[in-house]
Amino acid sequence: MTFNQLGVKKEFIQGLKELGINTPSEIQKQAIPILLNNKTDFIGLAQTGTGKTAAFGLPLLHQIDAHQPLVQVLILSPTRELVQQIKKQLFKFTKYVDDKIFIEAVFGGEKIDKQINNLRRPTHIIVATPGRLIDLIERKSVNLRSIETIVLDEADEMLSMGFKKELNTILDYTSGSRKTWLFSATFPEEIRNIVKTYMTGDIARVEINKDTQVNENITHQYKITPLANKLDHLINILADRDAERGIIFSRTKKGVQKLMLELQEEGFSVGALEGDMQQKERDKVMRAFKNEKIQYLVSTDVSARGIDVRNLGFVIHHQLPEKMEYYTHRSGRTARAGNTGFSIALVLHSEMQQVYDIEKRLSIKFEEI
Repeated sequence: MTFNQLGVKKEFIQGLKELGINTPSEIQKQAIPILLNNKTDFIGLAQTGTGKTAAFGLPLLHQIDAHQPLVQVLILSPTRELVQQIKKQLFKFTKYVDDKIFIEAVFGGEKIDKQINNLRRPTHIIVATPGRLIDLIERKSVNLRSIETIVLDEADEMLSMGFKKELNTILDYTSGSRKTWLFSATFPEEIRNIVKTYMTGDIARVEINKDTQVNENITHQYKITPLANKLDHLINILADRDAERGIIFSRTKKGVQKLMLELQEEGFSVGALEGDMQQKERDKVMRAFKNEKIQYLVSTDVSARGIDVRNLGFVIHHQLPEKMEYYTHRSGRTARAGNTGFSIALVLHSEMQQVYDIEKRLSIKFEEI
């Protein structure tokens, strides 16, 4: 199956080829024909890193009337990083299109006045974090009355990050004849409520690998360790994987900073991401990690949302996550775009029941190191 066979225009295919995207992923194969040929609400369930941005992005770009200087599409995503990433990817898809499609990104951590000025220019697509979009709506600085499609990207992440109220406000504000496309890795009760409230009865739905919520290219491992030896075991794992890059997850902001300092003292090239960091610091760490100036990243669950770094060999759970869906999102940082990867948990004897619970709930199998 090719993008041409899916109905994607040749000028977009040219942009895809330049990005090294030659063969559609499973979610793209199933979603693109539906979204290109039907005016329908849509639910797309697929694991993190399976190509959801192109699955909704290409059909969206096909529907834009570039001669109408109106906002026709709204894409909501949970983090600044994801918003910037989506804008960048859509821009690259349009490189060879004759009629220019204008895309603006709005998110917290940047001066709102600058974003308001940008929105005064002709804009066809807005990519936004929910909180910043609410700010713009309250200031009457954004006009969404003409939107034809709203996309909820990483919907489960937006809800788990506490954006339920904002999403409801935005969906109420944009209600009318617009289509709603919802993409998510998991399908918890809160998402079902959004579907019942804001989407029409006849909804097209695509679910990839419905028997497992976690990418099948990931190998899941655990190492039993006493608390006192956890750092030593972590150091040994990193030493064994010294040619690879990875993310190490800790539950708390303090835990992230402590672990980063301990690993730096052992000579590892490591940076930290956590919620108390200023945006400028966060951007600096992410740039260094993406440019491979830092080999390892220590992060909290929320701070790692939206990180899409190619060729990450592994993630390590220094502590098991508090919520089951966090395991899905943590693991999804590796084995992206068809690659393989490892998800390695350091567990105490008393935590083995959690390992068994994760296995059962997510239909995966751990192997002991």
